[in-house]
Amino acid sequence: MPRAASFVEPDEVSGQRLQLAMVAGETSGDLLAGLMLQGLNRRWPGLQAGGVGGPQMAAQGFDVWSPSSQLSVRGYVEVLRHYPGLVRLRRELGDRVLREQPQVFIGVDAPDFNLGLEVRLRQGGVRTVHFVCPSVWAWRPERIEGLRKAAEHVLCVFPFEPELLQRHGIAATFVGHPLADAIPLVVDTLAARASLGLDASRPVVAVLPGSRASEVAYIAPAFLQAAELMQRRFADMQFLLPVAPGMQRAVGALVDQHAKGVNLKVLAGQSHAALAACDATLIASGTATLEAALFKKPMVIGYRMHPISHWLMKLKQLQPWVGLPNILSQALVVPELLQDDCQPAALAQAMARWFDEPGHARQIVGRFNQIHHSLRQDTAMRASDAI
Repeated sequence: MPRAASFVEPDEVSGQRLQLAMVAGETSGDLLAGLMLQGLNRRWPGLQAGGVGGPQMAAQGFDVWSPSSQLSVRGYVEVLRHYPGLVRLRRELGDRVLREQPQVFIGVDAPDFNLGLEVRLRQGGVRTVHFVCPSVWAWRPERIEGLRKAAEHVLCVFPFEPELLQRHGIAATFVGHPLADAIPLVVDTLAARASLGLDASRPVVAVLPGSRASEVAYIAPAFLQAAELMQRRFADMQFLLPVAPGMQRAVGALVDQHAKGVNLKVLAGQSHAALAACDATLIASGTATLEAALFKKPMVIGYRMHPISHWLMKLKQLQPWVGLPNILSQALVVPELLQDDCQPAALAQAMARWFDEPGHARQIVGRFNQIHHSLRQDTAMRASDAI
């Protein structure tokens, strides 16, 4: 790895050098960390930060030692193929951070990678903050003990999390969700459609099968086949498919195989533009479901993974739902079709309901407005206060 940039900017309050190392995994972590860095840079204009990140963080002046895409692996079986490389990356990264001795290390999500790293750094004298509480309230509750050892402070994005952590002796602050600040309360759908060259008078569906290679391989075929079924029923429907960096060739092959007759526009990234423009979305479980809720878009959540990984995760699941809109609502407000239920015909039928029953769609939009207001807390300022 190249030599780290030196951290030299003083903190105006204390006169000490402010130093920050971060690790953000995957596209969603890069987005969250990039939004938080905006606020940290406003508070400390000369902030120097480095670690594992992506383009959103780099745009805020973050020194990317390794790309966040290296951590884009989900599932037990899928991780096994990448495990040696991940272990080596975590060891080398820990060595480097301990040499640099930044004042603060912030692990952004990616708990399976970050918590072990934070334990080592904390033992080595580096202050540790974890941003985004692991979903111990949804599954794998045993991780709370690892979190206690790893993080001196946890920045929570959901309001019910600090009390839960404090009961286990973990200091925590609710900072809101940075996406709730970044996404407008009222979205200009017509402007988004114009920017993407869409017919404003025709219905639009955004198809989001995930950003990881393993997700796309398992989920995209069913989603694309569902789009083809919907196209047969709604001849004027337009479809958008945002593609994560590096996935264009794989996704293009799947489109050719499964969606030849679909009026589909493939986008390089631009998932937010697609969500802003659509009437409803067919979407993989994960952070993207919260983004869709903040854009006030009705959705159908689908997910598939390796059967063994799915079985192991089901054993550790605490909530009856996997989608964040349902978990935050504590009710099944949007359909979830998972694993064997994630079939093209079922997905297409569930999606059709949003267009057949507009009154039902309006009710969901109202619920999503409530979620948006509850999470809109000026996260960057609250996070910088805690840090």
